[in-house]
Amino acid sequence: MVPLEPPMPVGAPSPGEHSEAVFAFAEQCTTDVAAVTPEQRAAFLGAAGPAVGDLAAALWVVDFVPRTRAALDALTGPGRWPDQVDPDVGPDLWGALDGLIRTIPALDALDPVTSELIRLRGARQHDCRLCQSLRSRPALLAGADESTFAAVDHYGNSDLSPLARAALTFTDAMIWTPGHLEPGTVAGLAGLATPAQQVELVLDVTRNALNKIAVALAADAAHVEDGFEIYDVEPDGSLLYGLTLR
Repeated sequence: MVPLEPPMPVGAPSPGEHSEAVFAFAEQCTTDVAAVTPEQRAAFLGAAGPAVGDLAAALWVVDFVPRTRAALDALTGPGRWPDQVDPDVGPDLWGALDGLIRTIPALDALDPVTSELIRLRGARQHDCRLCQSLRSRPALLAGADESTFAAVDHYGNSDLSPLARAALTFTDAMIWTPGHLEPGTVAGLAGLATPAQQVELVLDVTRNALNKIAVALAADAAHVEDGFEIYDVEPDGSLLYGLTLR
């Protein structure tokens, strides 16, 4: 993940309009990023100027970190969270996010099929074109196919495993109602997943949700026009695209 530098739009708003444009964009991203309008995006780009990438990343932190905390608190009990961001992170927010992207795939408490279903559900909810066009090689090698992946759209009455259905229910809650995690949703996951699996799920949803930045800025174009692209993750966390199954 690197800072995005989209072109400056014509007719950038005046300084007095900057805050309004940023707040409107942030509110829409938080509520439903797939519904960001071209007008909201253009106004945000004009307000942010050359700092658009950094500002979009900062808005993601404000949006999603509270969701992650709420989910972990619901599963493990209220924790003691720092009041401020670690000062050691400094100005390199993108570097910190890159570390997040690279570290989480190394977790292996969840099986590759469940992890891929969680990723695809988030991709559908955020309507990320690139994410929806990808398929995990480990999940495919573990026996998943297109019928498995399609089940994320109707998982509640699917033949997916009970753990997968509980994980997808929790994924939806993190995305749509993070401030109101239903006890049944929490208990449903806790009753089927180990503590390590629960934490990994929350971190998977968090990492996957970085696609909100690309979707918000219309930088989520797929690499393929038809079908899907197979990907995998290297031990260092870097992504490999355009792979074959074997």
